[in-house]
Amino acid sequence: MLKEEWKVDNAKLSDHHSMETGKHKKDPKKNLRLITIVATFGGLLFGYDTGVINGALPFMARPDQLNLTPFTEGLVASSLVLGAAIGSIFGGRLSDNKGHRKTILYLAILFFFAALGCVVAPNTTIMISFRFLLGLAVGGASVIIPSYLAEMSPAERRGRLVTQNELMIVTGQFLAYVFNAVIGNTFDEAGHVWRYMLVIATLPAVALWLGVLILPESPRWLASKGRIGEALKTLRQIREGASAEKELKNIEASIAEMKNTKKVTFKDLRIPWIKKIVVLGIGIGAISQLVGINSIMYYGTQILQNSGFGTKAALIGNVANGLISLVAVIIGMSIMHKVNRRSMFLTGLIGVTAALISIGISTLLLADSPSLPYVVLSMTCVYLAFFQGAVGPMTWLTLSEIFPARIRGIGMGMAVLFLWLFNFLVGLFFPILLDSVGLSATFFLFAVFAIAGIVFIGKYLPETRGLSLEQIEENFKQN
Repeated sequence: MLKEEWKVDNAKLSDHHSMETGKHKKDPKKNLRLITIVATFGGLLFGYDTGVINGALPFMARPDQLNLTPFTEGLVASSLVLGAAIGSIFGGRLSDNKGHRKTILYLAILFFFAALGCVVAPNTTIMISFRFLLGLAVGGASVIIPSYLAEMSPAERRGRLVTQNELMIVTGQFLAYVFNAVIGNTFDEAGHVWRYMLVIATLPAVALWLGVLILPESPRWLASKGRIGEALKTLRQIREGASAEKELKNIEASIAEMKNTKKVTFKDLRIPWIKKIVVLGIGIGAISQLVGINSIMYYGTQILQNSGFGTKAALIGNVANGLISLVAVIIGMSIMHKVNRRSMFLTGLIGVTAALISIGISTLLLADSPSLPYVVLSMTCVYLAFFQGAVGPMTWLTLSEIFPARIRGIGMGMAVLFLWLFNFLVGLFFPILLDSVGLSATFFLFAVFAIAGIVFIGKYLPETRGLSLEQIEENFKQN
């Protein structure tokens, strides 16, 4: 229990909610912990909504249900990603105008009704439409929640608190696989079992909405709107001692500096050394998707079915994929700041390439063998260990480091936009490729992209560990 009560000021419900102290001394660490738990429910929703489709699609595709073709399967899975690409662009702007807290409330409402729309969808068109709306919420959450956590966190704990959102995303995917396996094996005879899988996503959406009601607005956003008193009040609830006043002064100075800084335009991207960084960022985003990670995260159950497992066994096997992903992310986060970025990235890509080639070869050599599904499951676990433990964390860490401060917003935005778009293309075309050329050829194609990624990263990505952002910028200028 918290030593203080967090009360909602009903008279100011639409404006500002802060943590009020009663007779007991406030505890900033506990307040921050509660903020992190509530806010990262958005990450949990992100993970569940992207992962649940993995087990739901085989049931949706049945003739007595939505009767999906390979193309419409791809649309159902990838329409969420297309919505996320758009949501990530406009979510930040809405948050700048309305505030992080209020925008997260809007996202929770959108999460709930879009998830509910998917549950009751009577046909493919309506399903795709609501998956797209769900994607808007996913994309908005992917931008706003890390920003909110970063602005609420003290500098010394910022990295750890922000990366907890990434951990919650993978946790959401793992939970989706677990619920898919339990529900799919319990209600296998019911064709509409996929609706039970999807409806679970409404529960954390309600929890997110209720939780955000008691959270404060970001002090940085409040200060940017001239609401200095409210900003200080919030900081005093989440900072120790006199650090609240000191941080407020830093925030005000930063806001003043931003107002006096010339606005960056696309013309700035024509400068040769900046153009090189933007191309590098887009390349990193593209590589992270073209190696096929989301073919496994979205279609893992179908991959295992294609290799020889029955539906029930494939759903259970997919839980192993989710568990390996979760463990790998935890390990990756624990070592990412202790090793060279470039070496970890290359090691991950080499492991991913080996796993992809192994899946391709085993599918050819062990066709119709009873051992094939177990070999494929083992290799997807190896793939996920290297991707989620190295390639995934390094993608986001390097993107956060390579862009100079004055173009970080537009540069990072372009890289992430391309990442979402390639994610969409993989999600759309994977079932079509699986149906037309088969599992082996599809994974060999991913292996080609992974090898290209090794060459690209090895040639163009400099080592950034131990360097300040200013030193990284200077290195790009000189080389």
